[in-house]
Amino acid sequence: MKTYKNIYPKIYNMKNLILAYKRARKGKTKKLYVKEFEENLAYNIKILHNELKNQTYKPKLLKTFILRDPKTRKISKSDFRDRIVHHALINIIEPIFDKLFIYDSCANRIGKGNLFAIKRFEKFLRKISKNGKIKGWFNNNQIKGYCLKADIKHYFQEINNNLLIKILQRKIKDNKTIQLIKKILSNQKIENNQLKIKNYIKGMPLGNLTSQFFANLYLNELDYFIKHKLKVKYYLRYVDDFVLLHNSKEQLKILKLRIIHFLNNQLKLELHPDKSKIISLSKGVDFVGFKIFYHHKRLRKRNIKNIFVIIKKYKKEEISKEKLLEIFQGWKTYARWANSFKLIRRLEMEINKYQ
Repeated sequence: MKTYKNIYPKIYNMKNLILAYKRARKGKTKKLYVKEFEENLAYNIKILHNELKNQTYKPKLLKTFILRDPKTRKISKSDFRDRIVHHALINIIEPIFDKLFIYDSCANRIGKGNLFAIKRFEKFLRKISKNGKIKGWFNNNQIKGYCLKADIKHYFQEINNNLLIKILQRKIKDNKTIQLIKKILSNQKIENNQLKIKNYIKGMPLGNLTSQFFANLYLNELDYFIKHKLKVKYYLRYVDDFVLLHNSKEQLKILKLRIIHFLNNQLKLELHPDKSKIISLSKGVDFVGFKIFYHHKRLRKRNIKNIFVIIKKYKKEEISKEKLLEIFQGWKTYARWANSFKLIRRLEMEINKYQ
């Protein structure tokens, strides 16, 4: 296995830091904290460069806020200069590990994402059903086959950082880079303006770029187990949500038990008891924001509710018309992948009433 030594200088290289800054500011150019950083841009980048080079860099404590969308999640927000460091790190280490990921690891990767996951799921659905020829007697949606739809319980909170470091060290033989990663992982939250003293062995903040990458890397162990040990042909993962498709319900039950054992013993994780079920494909499968049937796709109720909430905020003058249109355009692009023509037309008419 190829390993990588002395990559730390690439992280604090000025060209890499400038690229990291540009990526960190993307979509945030009007934010006050970005403008303040840019007032002395060259100086601030140079300070970061020197701190990283001399290993005196210390991340600022995370700020947290609660997001209800619809479930309650605690999101952590890093200081802008720390986000630059995160991008600088990921710029260098992501190419090292991305080539190890399986093809059907769909989240937070160039050329992948929600729509890629949908297309792959639909391809697997056609394979399992032999292009819809294997049907029940009831109607055209009664295709045979089953899906194990699974979710990791409290995934980001339960990631074992010591195990994560061991995974990283298989490829990265550079102690300075590993020490920087440990600093990022051990950076904890502030609650009620008090530093929360917490063992950093377990858990990562939800919201950081580095957390997204490390979350993918950690479950790459599961990907290899399912694809290469269990020899599962039709498997997809999007962060901690994953699906296995098979003609046999009994076989999926056996696979589920082996996956539970692997997660518990190798990764110190558990499947969510309520969200990990074996479902008949004829009933449709919830995955990446859609309920997917053989002949059609529906938007999940949560996604429909979200856009109505945004319109309601506009009516109350809580957001501008410009912001409403920006959000709606993004939502519409996503919604078009479902059978949602009538819904989109209805919403367009609703929005046009207020022009």
